[in-house]
Parts: sequence; C-alpha cells; structure tokens
Amino acid sequence: MTSLVLTITETLRYRGALGQWSWVLHRISGLGVVLFLTLHVIDTSWSVFYPELYVRAIAIYQTPLFTIGEFALVAAVVYHAFNGLRIIILDYRPALWRYQARAAWIVLLASVITLIPVFVLMFGHVLNFYNDPEHRVLPLSEVLQEQLPFAAGIVIALIAGILYSGIHGVLAPTKPVDARQRPVGSRWEKFWWSYMRISGIIIVPLVFGHLALMHVIQGVFDITAQGATVVGTNVVNQSGTSVEFVAARWNLLIGGIAVWRLYDIALLALAVIHGFNGLRYVLTDYSSGSSLIRRGMIYACIIGALVLLVIGALALLGTIDQTAIKMAQQAVANLNP
Repeated sequence: MTSLVLTITETLRYRGALGQWSWVLHRISGLGVVLFLTLHVIDTSWSVFYPELYVRAIAIYQTPLFTIGEFALVAAVVYHAFNGLRIIILDYRPALWRYQARAAWIVLLASVITLIPVFVLMFGHVLNFYNDPEHRVLPLSEVLQEQLPFAAGIVIALIAGILYSGIHGVLAPTKPVDARQRPVGSRWEKFWWSYMRISGIIIVPLVFGHLALMHVIQGVFDITAQGATVVGTNVVNQSGTSVEFVAARWNLLIGGIAVWRLYDIALLALAVIHGFNGLRYVLTDYSSGSSLIRRGMIYACIIGALVLLVIGALALLGTIDQTAIKMAQQAVANLNP
C-alpha cells in the first residue's frame, strides 16, 4: 500500500519527461483491458452454457454505462498495444532509449490518429441503436447489480490466493539463498520477460482484428440485429439473438477448419496469460512489503488465469444448437415484454 501511495503522489507531482506518464498509462490501460477480458470470457461462455444469461449480458453491454466503457476499452487497447510495441523496440535496441520521450509522443499521436476514425464509426452504431424506440435499455441499477457476482469472484480469488500463500508459508518456509547459486526465480523472470514481448507482438494483430470486427464493422449493438449477416461469415442472424451470432461465427468451416474458433482460441490463450502476468507485475509491485500478500497476489493471478482459460476453452469446444437459440429467443421476449 505504501508503494501504491508513493506511485500516485510521485506521479501527480512529477516534473520530468513523458516517460513517467507513459508508464502510468500503460499500467492503467492494461488493468482496464484485463478487467474487461475477465468479463468478456465469462459472458461469452454463457452463449454455450447459459443462453439466457448471455442474452442479458449483451443487453447490459447495450447500455450507456457500458457504451462509455466500450469507447474507453478501445482507447486502452490501442494505446497499450502501441506503447507495448515502443517498449519492445527499445528493449531490443537499448541504444534507442535516448529517443524514448520522442517515441512516447509518437505513441500518443498514433493512438489519437487511429482512434478518431474508429470512434466515428463506433458512434454511428451507437446513434442507430439509441434512436430506435424498439430497443429497451436496462436501468443503471440493474446494470450495477449484475456486476456484483463478478466483483465477488475477484474478491474470492484474492482471498483464496492469500490463504494458499499462508498455507504455503507454513508448510514450505523460504530457505536461505546461497549467494554462490543463481536464483531459480531469475530464470523464470527472464522467461516471462521474453514471453511478454513475444506474445505482445503476436497479440497486436489478433486483438486489432477482433476490435475491427466486433466493435467497428459490426459492434455490440449489431449482435442482436435480426436479418443481418454475421461479420466474418456469410450466415444471416435469423433470430436476431446474440447466441445465434456466436454460433454462426464458431460454426463457420473453411476447408473443414473452424477458423473463428481457432482464432479465438489463440487470442484467449495469449491474451489471458499475457494479461494476468502483467497483472502479477502490478500487484507484486504494490505488495512487496509483505511476503504473505505478495505471494498471495501471485496465486490469485494464477487462479484467475486458470479459471478463464478453462471456462473459455470449454466454451470454444462446446456446441450451440437450435435449442440454445430458442432459449435465447425466449429470453429476448422476456427481456422486452
């Protein structure tokens, strides 16, 4: 906690170059993306396991609060991706670090240039949706209430991590490190350092493609457009339900290969591990004063990543049949009496 307070106070009174603010923005944008990733993986899995809940989840996304959040999410992803590429380039070419301030300005400029047309296109979807009197928008109280289970899950993961850390500390106390031996942890950290940069390079085109398809070309408001062609396919969403939208993408076969399932599997694996390892960096930075809490934050990140990977994988390997679509249609009818 002392480290967190120090970071905030020193950042607010920082009088140096842009580097400190770039570091802060990179962390804030990364945390925002991880939070949405958690919600998104769990919600999307409901299209397979609980179609009625997925219909409600999309209805929640189609509210003013989450509309603002969607714009913030896209901005966070774009900035985090560009700034991550800046970090990767400078890390592999240390001689270029003397240009890091200029590079930080280039990242900001590139982010703004990218976001202006993206936001214009996204705003068109927003206007079309909210100008249609047939669409019912859920009240803010219901939207906030629906987020309580997610908040409870995060708290449970943190508590479980700390409890396991305590048990680990009792059963396997830390042994003194021989100064003549190279710490094992340093090898792991070197691996994760490399992973974050390699995975970051691979993730950028995948996540930009996903944003283009699901937020710009055919955003969250078009997922429930009856009679519209599902983006990335030649299939028409006959029922106008979000469940049929997901089914059409995941069931598309090109040369006998479910291309969108493979795409989402790759994005799931890379983004979850990358995101939660980044979260580990942040949480351990601000819990370094206590080995119990620090170890607990590591375990909490492991728990969170494993849960999302398992849930996401099971959903991607699952089947959405006509029964699920009919259940979704009934849920839509109940939602819009």
